[in-house]
Amino acid sequence: MMTIFTARKLASKGSIEDLMVQARKIRYDVIGLTETGRDRPLNATFDTGDELFLGTCDSGGVGGVGVLVNMDLAMDIDSFEQLTTQIGRLRLRRCGSREKFYREDHTFYKMIVGDFNAKIGPRRMSEELHIDTQCLQWNEQGERLSEFTMTTKKIHVNSQSEKPTFLRWTWGSLGGEYLNEIDHIIVNRIRFA
Repeated sequence: MMTIFTARKLASKGSIEDLMVQARKIRYDVIGLTETGRDRPLNATFDTGDELFLGTCDSGGVGGVGVLVNMDLAMDIDSFEQLTTQIGRLRLRRCGSREKFYREDHTFYKMIVGDFNAKIGPRRMSEELHIDTQCLQWNEQGERLSEFTMTTKKIHVNSQSEKPTFLRWTWGSLGGEYLNEIDHIIVNRIRFA
């Protein structure tokens, strides 16, 4: 199970400990972290066997990505690389034989998870099948993300959620006046359990 969390600063030991306490309350394989706000990268292995990789933010304290990997998957980690202050890549080793890998390729998912600052609104044309009808509003980054999703035939997972509109936000202003859904998960296929 993959999830995303807007961390809002993981620069201190206390904030990392709080993250670990909260993570123990849920079931996860990988938690994608955004807005970590760190000035130095961090790679830590905890007593539980979970591994934490944190990248750095820009000079203004904005951005920073990372991942928290559950102990069951930690042994399969090949690497974590921060590509930009807002994009990271976690590589996992393939287990088993190459023949088995090719036979079972249908079980693998390609995922893009991140803080895109993209607002995606309701479906405007029938071709936008990757978007649900209950989304919020559009901005320029949302237009680009939608175009990418359509041209690469991916699925925008956030818009497949059955959450009510007022629960869909992933970012809020300090006073709570403005709420937006700007963190997104894009996949090549979706399976409902």
